Amino acid sequence: MPRWRRTTRSSPAGSAGERGTHVTRTVSQEAPAPEIAEEDWQRAVEAVRATPSDAEVLLACHVNPDGDALGSMLGTALGLRRLGFTRLRASFPGQTDLPEPFLSLPGLDLLVPEPDAPADPPLVLSFDAASIERLGGLGAQLKAAEASVVLDHHASSTRFGSINLVDPGAAATSVVADELLTRLGVVLDAEIAECLYVALATDTGSFRFSSTTPDVHRLAARLIATGIPIGEVSRRLFDTRPYGAVKLFGEVLCRATLEPAEAGGLGLAWTYATLADLERYDQRPHVLEALIDSVRCVAEADVACLVKQVRPTEWSVSLRSKGGVDVSRVAVALGGGGHRNAAGFTAHGTVGDVVAAVRAQLPGARISTVT
Repeated sequence: MPRWRRTTRSSPAGSAGERGTHVTRTVSQEAPAPEIAEEDWQRAVEAVRATPSDAEVLLACHVNPDGDALGSMLGTALGLRRLGFTRLRASFPGQTDLPEPFLSLPGLDLLVPEPDAPADPPLVLSFDAASIERLGGLGAQLKAAEASVVLDHHASSTRFGSINLVDPGAAATSVVADELLTRLGVVLDAEIAECLYVALATDTGSFRFSSTTPDVHRLAARLIATGIPIGEVSRRLFDTRPYGAVKLFGEVLCRATLEPAEAGGLGLAWTYATLADLERYDQRPHVLEALIDSVRCVAEADVACLVKQVRPTEWSVSLRSKGGVDVSRVAVALGGGGHRNAAGFTAHGTVGDVVAAVRAQLPGARISTVT
């Protein structure tokens, strides 16, 4: 099947106790993921156009949304609003509290808590979720919908929609969302562009990761050309942190451990943060998301691991690689997913249990040639 190509669009000027690791899903990544076929693009466009403008439409993204999930979802919702849809609702499972960097995003008026999401929408669009389990209770609406469109860029995607726009080669789900909006005839405005820019910037690490291709910069240029306040947005995303979070980072980094012999000698650096740490510095869990970058910079380790306590024996684990280890293999084996250089999973047990489980998977995830 042919790979989809970018199309151009004119724009106006101006992101301890119970033992063992809890596995939530396992997805094989041995076979290369299929690319988005032109037929699937056409089906997605037809599904949107066939939905009456006054029908309920649900847009959903994964639990604890990051910038790509939230930005792609809200940017698409604003695009559909421009097309005349009047009963749009966007949602994600779990607590609706958003991290501070996302509180100024356009389109937040469309966001509703999971219990208030439309019960029987004919059209559901999912964003940045590799499996239907990541949508929580909203997965029921997706299963029951006449048409469900999954927009994603994870190689571990289970392609759970009736129409799947999944491109593992895309730097962010926002790249797929932008293409869908283009094909629907939506012209970028500053509000849509800001959402998509936040999504793109956060998932490329402020354009520092290897996924940052010339096409990524071209997309960023089109988004910036709408007049979004790029300096303000960047400061909000990357350069603003409460004083308590700075103190918290210092304490958590002080307990970092370097294991240079792990990953076949490529090295592992890891640390952990507890609920008590968050309480001591009066911080919300989302502030820890940026901490993995400080662990990742350790020169002697290819792999970085941050273990974040969610409940007494439940942990959210972030993994990063500099290219010598495919951490998505580690995450998938332990019930999660992600990308070659950035992945994660949920585990149960002690910190020691979790790190031991990661160590056990590293030898099989090493890449023979580092690129």
